[in-house]
Amino acid sequence: MSLRIYNTLSRALEPLMPLEPGHVRMYVCGMTVYDLCHLGHARAMVAFDVVQRWLKASGLRVTYVRNVTDIDDKIIKRALENHESIRALTDRMVEALHQDADALGIERPTYEPRATEFVPQMVNLIERLTHKGLAYQSANGDVNFAVRKFPGYGKLSGKSLDELRAGERVAVSDGKDDPLDFVLWKTAKPTEPEDAKWDSVYGQGRPGWHIECSAMCGQILGQTVDIHGGGADLQFPHHENEIAQSEGASGKPLASLWMHNGFVTRDNEKMSKSLGNFFTIRDILARFDAETTRFFIVRAHYRSALNHSDVHLLDAHNSLKRLYTALDLVRPAPISIDWSEPFAARFKEAMDEDFGTPEAVAVLFDLASEVNKTHSPELAGLLKALGGCLGLLQNDPKVFLQAGVTIDEAMIASLIAQRAAAKTAKDFAAADRIRQQLLSQGIALKDSASGTSWEAVA
Repeated sequence: MSLRIYNTLSRALEPLMPLEPGHVRMYVCGMTVYDLCHLGHARAMVAFDVVQRWLKASGLRVTYVRNVTDIDDKIIKRALENHESIRALTDRMVEALHQDADALGIERPTYEPRATEFVPQMVNLIERLTHKGLAYQSANGDVNFAVRKFPGYGKLSGKSLDELRAGERVAVSDGKDDPLDFVLWKTAKPTEPEDAKWDSVYGQGRPGWHIECSAMCGQILGQTVDIHGGGADLQFPHHENEIAQSEGASGKPLASLWMHNGFVTRDNEKMSKSLGNFFTIRDILARFDAETTRFFIVRAHYRSALNHSDVHLLDAHNSLKRLYTALDLVRPAPISIDWSEPFAARFKEAMDEDFGTPEAVAVLFDLASEVNKTHSPELAGLLKALGGCLGLLQNDPKVFLQAGVTIDEAMIASLIAQRAAAKTAKDFAAADRIRQQLLSQGIALKDSASGTSWEAVA
């Protein structure tokens, strides 16, 4: 079976058919580097790391571009607050990004362009749109894209212009001819630092967010790419606007396939700073090892919502221990994967159906059970090799099994609160799972009339 991918644009599974046979060109929208990466960023980075790993395992050459947005309102604001230059701030955050990504076993993309390195290309693209009548300069100096002049706007998100107009929040007095129009070039403000300004035919200013990706993607990969991806939150307006800009300028499709990974929730509520349920990658790695965190992300399908909780991470750790226990029992023999072998064939079938990692992980557990029964070095080698396709099971089993998970008192209190909420909701199965998860980590719960207490047990 050929690899099929869910295309957000067509809302259907479609076969991957690279424009250049044997070579996949993939662009994924990266981070705006004004702060540390959070779990949502980790989810996107891991999801597309698995994609490029599987494409390579399938014998394809991959050119993978993941950009860095290093000029933005939030970046300027943070740099001013910190009394540092924009470059000093973004360099520091890019280094932190790399440290977090490396910890999670995320391979570096082929190219990692920074927006500030492509400002001339952005200005050139804006000029082309202006000459085609798709962009205009407002009285305040900003250059905006004329949304109503681009046929098909809304095709990716499924939003009609009438729906968008009904939900508009932008006043025409902001310098736009139409509230739906979006900014391509922001004119410089006197209060902004000098390192936030570039000279252009439109005067001093800086690019808008959307034009950055259109310019970088087109310059490095060409006018049409095989896969364009990012988080579900980017589908609208960012990716919709990228399509309008790129296709408005070139007249060609921006991407053959559009991929979007699902949201991260915290205890089934969307994760956000405003709700106080927001976690950086470093927050997670302070409690759980990096491979457990990666496994927690990988075992969910990339398009599904990923519900983050300490219980789920504990379960991921214990599940991963089962796989490493098999590799600790039998020394893996070095092998080349034979994709006709039954376990390998099942794994491939799962991954070829829109990167079906839940089914692929299930194959790993079946294979681990067989290793435990047969003590076969070859099957242990296959388990390790297939795990490697997902960026898993490459560490020393003994080191992983002895490392354990750090559980602090705040974490235990959080789990006790989750268990109490489950009992109140009469979800006794969930409450029992939490008790068992804690017990597996050496924490015993004691219920009494005054509440729930805990103690460490051997």
